[in-house]
Amino acid sequence: MPKHVVVFDYGSGNVHSAVKALEHAGASVTLTRDRKAALDAHGLVVPGVGAFAAVMDGLLAAGGDQIIDARLAGGKPVLGICVGLQVLCETGREHGVETPGLGQWPGVVDKLEAPRLPHMGWNTVEPAEGSVLFRGVEHERFYFVHSYALTRWELEGGGPFAEPLVTWTEHGQRFVSAAENGPLSATQFHPEKSGPAGLRLLANWVESL
Repeated sequence: MPKHVVVFDYGSGNVHSAVKALEHAGASVTLTRDRKAALDAHGLVVPGVGAFAAVMDGLLAAGGDQIIDARLAGGKPVLGICVGLQVLCETGREHGVETPGLGQWPGVVDKLEAPRLPHMGWNTVEPAEGSVLFRGVEHERFYFVHSYALTRWELEGGGPFAEPLVTWTEHGQRFVSAAENGPLSATQFHPEKSGPAGLRLLANWVESL
């Protein structure tokens, strides 16, 4: 039986490419904001496109914060994508305005210091040793579209989980391009837009459920 994955539908951008990519990766996928479906699925994917504050507004309105909390408390996997990684952090800072995030990870998401923004296109990654997500694609390139990022990893240890596995990328400065912390994983890039390497990464996550 394929693993069942819910892509959380809270009004953030075009999520259909994520649904198709996860299906190609071997999952049975439902696009919904239904609380029970999101809680019961083997895996929950939280996409995010646009501004930090707008994504947080959509998540809170749909009860996504409570769903993510409940899943993680029960050790059930969650995968954030793009701004879906950023909102897992304590704070997002855009245009001088600070917006509280979900607070699963400490740290402030801020504008990258880079000669060209947005950071758009393909870039390499520096996966952490032992990464599950990047197994078999450690030396591949992935597709990024963003101007903001988490540039410092501040979580000491993994809490109740093993030491977090943090993957880095450089565009003007180093930033967190993926993190694996017990049942909670996230990527700053878009695996669903990253060709065969992205599909392999999603398949690695699905197989780990």
